[in-house]
Amino acid sequence: MTFQAPPQSITTEAAMLDHADEFVALRRKLHSEPELAYHEKKTSVLVAERLRSWGYDVTEKIGGTGVVGTLRNGLGQKSIGIRADMDALPVFEATGLPYASTNPGVMHACGHDGHTAILLAAARHLAKTRDFSGTLRLIFQPAEEGGAGAKAMISDGLFERFPVDAVFGLHNWPGVPAGQFAFLSGPAMASVDLAIIKIIGKGGHGARPSHTVDPIVAAASLVMALQTIVSRNVDPLETAVVTVGTIHGGIAANVIPDSVELKVTIRTFSETVRDQIRTRIIALAEAQAQSYGATAEITYPRGYPTLVNHPEETEFARQVALRHFGAERIETNFPLITASEDFAFMLERRPGSYLFIGNGDSADLHSPNYDFNDDILPDAARYWVALVQDYLAANEAPRTSEPATGPTP
Repeated sequence: MTFQAPPQSITTEAAMLDHADEFVALRRKLHSEPELAYHEKKTSVLVAERLRSWGYDVTEKIGGTGVVGTLRNGLGQKSIGIRADMDALPVFEATGLPYASTNPGVMHACGHDGHTAILLAAARHLAKTRDFSGTLRLIFQPAEEGGAGAKAMISDGLFERFPVDAVFGLHNWPGVPAGQFAFLSGPAMASVDLAIIKIIGKGGHGARPSHTVDPIVAAASLVMALQTIVSRNVDPLETAVVTVGTIHGGIAANVIPDSVELKVTIRTFSETVRDQIRTRIIALAEAQAQSYGATAEITYPRGYPTLVNHPEETEFARQVALRHFGAERIETNFPLITASEDFAFMLERRPGSYLFIGNGDSADLHSPNYDFNDDILPDAARYWVALVQDYLAANEAPRTSEPATGPTP
């Protein structure tokens, strides 16, 4: 990745602007018809039809509703994957926009409609110009929002069936100036785990607490004890989050329930800290329950791993932005993100990087008032075009080693 590709011609920018209205309309159509994880049937059909109409070889139903479009050109032996997520969230939209969700309780509150439209806009231009030499894989993924769609596609043979030398993804980011690009090398987004803790006591009349083992009191004590994990057990130079998100127990003021359930989200950037927090949560839950005469049952499903960007691919992606957009378009103070992202599974299997583009002064992600900023769509698509063209540079000599093997889709 040391070659210097020539700067993108002005024709790419002009082409993106010429077709901007078309893809803004497509984005808003996707926004008005959101679909939850593994139910992205209309979306995946739309994606597949568009890709086929532009000359891509298309494979559907990968990992459920995933779609991969393949385009080969020239004699180059390198291959690149670009991923976009397609699913929406179980959120009631409150924007009041003309293209607001027509599916009550389901909303594109994270901008996946924008990510899909961006990649489709880039796909159209790359198919028309074919200004690259090698293999392009466009990965449209289901179920990023908690459904581990990336893992499902990988389990369905994604990288064996569609080999890539590197894979890249992108997410919009509210609060960052619109159109600014941001890059993080190494750990960039946190892992996420879930602890479900059931405190089991002995219920009874609220007027006779001495005849009960009150799980609510034990749960309240546990909530406070859990706050000491990050402040007193985790190295202060590490980053971690332990949040009790729900407490469910009891149905009446004068009834002490038999049990209380707590759900806890855990975010870390280190496997060592991740394991340490798991050990401490289990120990504290059992000890706090026992101290009140109760018992604790803990289940601890692992979620997404830490998203770790590969340094070489991240620097390559940054250089693409520098060459084609200029230093003024690169955000230099972008912090680590304690939210999580299942693109981490792809980066465990292949080199690559996950980058960010500013969404401007919008509502936050997952807010019922959020909307993707359509003004950033042309430049985001142009970035994908530049990345593909630079990575699969037409003037690069073919590799002497054998290309990756796998069934041809």
